[in-house]
Amino acid sequence: MSKQNTIVAKRLSDGTLVQVLPDGSTKPIEDKTDWARLRAMTDEEVTAAAMSDPDARPMTPEQLRTARRVPRTKTLRRALSLTQEEFAARYHIPIGTLRDWEQGLRSEPVRTGRTCASRRGRLTIKIKKRGGGRDTPRTEPTNTSP
Repeated sequence: MSKQNTIVAKRLSDGTLVQVLPDGSTKPIEDKTDWARLRAMTDEEVTAAAMSDPDARPMTPEQLRTARRVPRTKTLRRALSLTQEEFAARYHIPIGTLRDWEQGLRSEPVRTGRTCASRRGRLTIKIKKRGGGRDTPRTEPTNTSP
């Protein structure tokens, strides 16, 4: 993925979507949606409009079933701006296992009960040990400012 044609965006706490510029400043992204028109449409009209757009048709149940899923750990790791090595070290996951999960060579075990929540600048990840062990929360600060 080239940095030249990649737009970095984030949603502010007030719901505004902004583009993050290379110098760290932000500028609002223009919302081109006609919300008044959309709110006036019935569910059937919204569905018909979605189906008529060749570039954004809803996926069929078969397409959803066969679609390649992005592993949750990869999404979380990218959101934290961590490398695989940093993420593995921070959350005590063997690097080979993390790579296998992200490359789809092994599926992430559902029974690990991994959950994450961002609260007051802290990230909490719970990992349920195999064999019926109890949950062990691991908390790492994501913001070191007072």
